[in-house]
Amino acid sequence: MLSVGVLVSGGGTNFQAIIDAIESGKLTDVEIVTLVSSNPNAYALERAKKHNIDAVCIRKKDYETDVLYQKALISHMKNKGVELVVMAGFMVVIGSLFIKEFENKIINIHPSLIPSFCGNGYYGLKVHEAALKKGVKVTGATVHFVTEETDAGPIIMQKAVPVLEGDTPEQLQKRVMEEAEWKILPDSIQLFAHNKLEVVENHVRIK
Repeated sequence: MLSVGVLVSGGGTNFQAIIDAIESGKLTDVEIVTLVSSNPNAYALERAKKHNIDAVCIRKKDYETDVLYQKALISHMKNKGVELVVMAGFMVVIGSLFIKEFENKIINIHPSLIPSFCGNGYYGLKVHEAALKKGVKVTGATVHFVTEETDAGPIIMQKAVPVLEGDTPEQLQKRVMEEAEWKILPDSIQLFAHNKLEVVENHVRIK
């Protein structure tokens, strides 16, 4: 059984997608042992409560330094026995201390087809606004391992989603979530749980 710790900052729709995949039996041999929110008002905390999942808020601003914040996150994850960290809409930059502690054991979902519309400054609606401004016909989502360079870690899975005429950023965001994010995030966790992923240099090989 793979013990998963989830990091969120907002509503937790991707967190819910993982819960739904576990409860429906699509995601097997996986247990969410803790949810950590960077925001005390995140609706994801309510979702955790409804499903009897341990949940806490650990805020960066409550710590004097970034190192102390990272140590608090590491300590919490270690205490819960977390084997895979899933960033599911986490708006805080994770530092090198945490990344090294969980090397190749942190995955992130990003709402574009990396390397398009990714890196510093590209998050939430900003990603979809940029895609529409560029006039791309196809966008999507990417699940990747987390490294110190933002959105640059080895790619696990990607799924394309069409951009439709007249799309607003909100409409595009919703379609990318429903058609890509909520599918490939649980699928990637399933691959990890069953030891199907191998990282070779900056590439992921699916066994």
